[in-house]
Amino acid sequence: MKSLAMVLTAFGRKLEAREIEIPPLEEGQILVKITAAGVCGSDVHMYKGNDPRTPLPMILGHEGVGEIVELRGKRFTVEGEELRAGDAILWNRGVSCGHCYFCAVAGTPALCPERWVYGITRPCTEWPYLNGCYAEYIILSADTDLFKLPPALDPAVVVPVSCSGATAAHCFDYIQPRIGDTVLIQGPGPVGIFATYFAALHGAKTIIMIGGTDRRLAIAKEFGVTHTLNRKTTSIEDRREIILQLTHGRGVDYAIEAVGTPAAVKEGVALVRTGGVYLSVGFGDPNGRVELDCFFDLGRKNLTYQGVWVSATRHTSIALQSVLKNPSLFATLVDRRLPLTEANLALDLMAQKETVKTVLLPAAGGDGSE
Repeated sequence: MKSLAMVLTAFGRKLEAREIEIPPLEEGQILVKITAAGVCGSDVHMYKGNDPRTPLPMILGHEGVGEIVELRGKRFTVEGEELRAGDAILWNRGVSCGHCYFCAVAGTPALCPERWVYGITRPCTEWPYLNGCYAEYIILSADTDLFKLPPALDPAVVVPVSCSGATAAHCFDYIQPRIGDTVLIQGPGPVGIFATYFAALHGAKTIIMIGGTDRRLAIAKEFGVTHTLNRKTTSIEDRREIILQLTHGRGVDYAIEAVGTPAAVKEGVALVRTGGVYLSVGFGDPNGRVELDCFFDLGRKNLTYQGVWVSATRHTSIALQSVLKNPSLFATLVDRRLPLTEANLALDLMAQKETVKTVLLPAAGGDGSE
C-alpha cells in the first residue's frame, strides 16, 4: 500500500508528487488517513528555506486532522478515551521527551531540546517516512498526544487548532488579563485572530488590530476586534495618535505581535502603556533584529517583554475546546479548500496573503471555493 505525498526536495522549488510505501506499524503507532491538512505561514518559510530546522526531502504540513485506519496496540486520547479504527482525531503537532528538565521540572514541554514536529523536523527519508501532513496518510508515533473529534465535525474547521490556535493560547500563560482591558493585536492572520478570540474571552473591552489586508481585518471583527487600522493606508504616527486617543494617552494594556517583523516590534512596544506587557509570537523563523532603548522602552516603562515559542498539548486542548464551542465562527477562517495535488497553489496563496487559511483535502479532494 502506498501514499501520495507532496514532497519538498529543494528550497524554493515546487513540491513534487511522490508515492511512498507505507511500512508495517510498530507497537503504539497509528496509521491515519489525512482528511484535512492546513497550509500555515510557517510552511511558506520552510518552502523558501528560511527555517533552519527544515531537513530535505520533506513532506511539509504540521497541521493535520484525520481518521484512524490501523492501530498497533491500544492507544488512548489525553482524556483517557480508547481509540479505534474509524475514529476522527487531532494530534499535537510537537512531540516532547517528557523526561528532561524542561518537560519534567520546569513544566514547559514546548521548550524541550528533544522536541520534534510533524512536517517540520523529520525528512521523509527517515522511518516511518510519512512524517508530514501534505500526504494521503501519516504515521503517528507512540508518544504523540491525541484528541478524539466528533464524527460529524468538518475536519477543515479544526485544522488551525494544532498550530495557530495552540500558539495563541500559549500567549495567555504570560499575562493576567482583566475585564475592560485595551488590547493591540498586530497581524490579522490565524494566530492574530485566535489571539483576538482569547482576548475577548478574557473580557477585553477594546481590541485594536493592525494589518495590511482589508479582507483579513474584516474577518477579525467577527472574532471580537473593535477597531482596525490598515498599515497600508495609515502611517505609524496616525496609528499612534488613534491608539493614544482610545486609551486616554496611556497606551494599550497588552499587545500581541503575530507578524514576525522587526518593524512591528518597534512600533508595538511603543504603543504599550507603562507597566504593560508585550508578547512576541510571530517569529517562526529568523527575520532580523530590532533596536530598543533600554531606558525609555523597557526600564522606565517597567515593560514586560515576553517571547512566545510554539505550544504544548495543554494549549492545543484549549484551542480545540474553543473551536468545538463555536465551529460556525471558526469555519470563517477557512476560506480556500484545495486537493492535495494543488499544494503548490496553496503555498502561493498563503505567501501572497490571499487567504486566511487554505486547507488541503487529501481524502475528499478540494472544490477550489473561497
